[in-house]
Amino acid sequence: MEQTPDTIVIGLGNPLMSDDGIGICLARALAAELVDRPGVECVDAGTSGMRALHLMAGRARAILIDCALMDETPGVIRRFTPEGAESRRVLSRLSLHEGNLLEILELSRALGECPAEVVIFGIEPARLTPGAELSRALASRLPTYLRAILDEIG
Repeated sequence: MEQTPDTIVIGLGNPLMSDDGIGICLARALAAELVDRPGVECVDAGTSGMRALHLMAGRARAILIDCALMDETPGVIRRFTPEGAESRRVLSRLSLHEGNLLEILELSRALGECPAEVVIFGIEPARLTPGAELSRALASRLPTYLRAILDEIG
């Protein structure tokens, strides 16, 4: 029986909305980079906060990567813990694809399934319009983002 890796890296977002796909782009790149690291799993969770909830269950550590509107310069990456983050997102509550990451983490805690260590990497988008390409502001910083997340993984 195969053991579940202790650390999960979850990329979130919509790759069809330009910079909103940065989390997925990075999760895929990290999966290729960490293919020989059995203690780490990298997953593209798309836009499903509920999928992220289930993926985190039973893990010691979760690293979440997503586009985040932080009133920063486009391309800036920030590291947060759930306790140090604040959501200003207003949801319509009409879609199962919507999700507030902090609410998902709160639900995970309530279920007793939340990892002991949770880190969130937020990246300020330059463009959130239909399109499969990242903006130049984010694409040019991919190596910097990868290094920051790899440093976090250890």
